[in-house]
Amino acid sequence: MLDVKRNALRELPIKERLTTFKETTFTYDDETAIKEAKRCHKCKNAPCAKGCPVGVDIPGFISKIACHDFDSAALILKSVNALPSICGRVCPQEEQCEKFCVKCKANREAVATGRLERFIGDYLLNKGNLPKASSVVSTKTSKIAVIGSGPASLSCANDCAMAGLDVTVFESLHSPGGVLTYGIPEFRLPKDLVNAEIESLKNIGVKIKVNYLIGKTLFFKELVEQYNAVFIGTGAGLPKFLGIEGEELNGVYSANEYLTRTNLMKAYSTNSQTPIVKHKNVIVLGGGNVAFDAARTALRLGTESTILAYRRGHNELRARHEEIVHAQQEGVQIKTLIAPVKIVSTDGVNVTSVEFVRSELSEPDSSGRRGFTLIPNSNFEIACDATIVAIGTNPNPLIKGGFDGLITDSRGCIPVDSNFKTNLDTVYAGGDATTGSATVISAMGAGKKAAASIIARFAN
Repeated sequence: MLDVKRNALRELPIKERLTTFKETTFTYDDETAIKEAKRCHKCKNAPCAKGCPVGVDIPGFISKIACHDFDSAALILKSVNALPSICGRVCPQEEQCEKFCVKCKANREAVATGRLERFIGDYLLNKGNLPKASSVVSTKTSKIAVIGSGPASLSCANDCAMAGLDVTVFESLHSPGGVLTYGIPEFRLPKDLVNAEIESLKNIGVKIKVNYLIGKTLFFKELVEQYNAVFIGTGAGLPKFLGIEGEELNGVYSANEYLTRTNLMKAYSTNSQTPIVKHKNVIVLGGGNVAFDAARTALRLGTESTILAYRRGHNELRARHEEIVHAQQEGVQIKTLIAPVKIVSTDGVNVTSVEFVRSELSEPDSSGRRGFTLIPNSNFEIACDATIVAIGTNPNPLIKGGFDGLITDSRGCIPVDSNFKTNLDTVYAGGDATTGSATVISAMGAGKKAAASIIARFAN
């Protein structure tokens, strides 16, 4: 079979992107999806599936697309993945399923698994008639409480509900979705799509209560007493800072604050109750997806210049290739091998520049990632009126204070055993609350595994 090039996604024109928060790319149409699906070799050992944290039968659902049988493809996909439209957009497929595609061994482009997953997810949402996946119906009426409504929690809630358990999700904010709602910008993940995926969970019986801060609105002890099992999927919402001089100045944001105010609280709207000051020159510190999300958001909020500064080299950037390309197309300046040492203010109140020192790459560590060393006496400044710190997050510290008897480690992460059970007998946890910040799909995988343990114990 002759190999053909991977089918690209259509994209919003660059000039238009900078004036709107509309999604940057468009989902495949039917013809393109079928064409892309026919590139799959349907390998019997399915190496791509081994790279999927939630265990999707990738050749199975793609082969159905190739036959124009979208309903069957949806049934295969939805049976193990509660959020296909979301995963198809934000998961790093190039480091997971697509990385193991046999085409890569022949230096060809991998089958676009993520784009096909997105196609089927959107097909389901547009159809509005979800196929029913087979499930093991519980012989008990066990009640399960899920704390948080991010990807780990939604995945756990879905599987428990499909097994016939009575599931209630408690969300501290006024809108469910966790990082899917407050952390990922509209131009990468439309919120009406997130809401639609959440509605599909409600349709199978999942109850969602918002404005419930466990430990405050409802005590953790009460929750444990009222429910047979509790799953904690509160994510990692505590931003990390650099610990350098000037981080307390006006105009310094954590990426969490900047993105939450924009995504969840619509800071870009003239009617927003929490608007963000329109800045002229923004510097984003970091090199991951969140850093690029913040940089691209700043452009859409009207900055004249947005610089992303990273202490390692371009090849060490942790963001997805697609997002790096889109950022460069839109005008984000990427400056590598520079490390921030001070945030500067000429008036003692507002940010006026960031002082950097140049760096150079050092030998790779045990993971294969190259480190860096600072070059003495190479300091210089870049002017700005805002700085966004995007160097990662840790679990919310409210866990320590509000969850009586629950053990956490030095980072605030919740240790779990192989069944995702905490030190408390009926309390389980998964996702970023147990690992620190990671990917949406890895959090979903943890939620599924925790759900399997809960179902085995409380549904049979």
